[in-house]
Amino acid sequence: MFGPWFSVTLLALESSEVIGLRVAKLAGGGVDAQREAHLMVSEKLDAVVEAGARLLCGATALNVINRFREQVAANEERLSTERLAASGQVRAMA
Repeated sequence: MFGPWFSVTLLALESSEVIGLRVAKLAGGGVDAQREAHLMVSEKLDAVVEAGARLLCGATALNVINRFREQVAANEERLSTERLAASGQVRAMA
């Protein structure tokens, strides 16, 4: 309905949250920061390969953008949960 520009705008907004969470984690240093840095680089490489493969197989730019949004949402969930767990705010689910 809105075309790819709306999805690109949402991707940019959603990505900024993940960037903030990652910067905070990296700023903390230590083993967790090192793991996050390695994970971040490997995710970027995987995303480039996946996007290229999708485009070669006939996917539209909108399909690729929406897949990126799924990946960003997963990262935001993981990083938010880790941050809450580190601060002791996560409760066991019943």
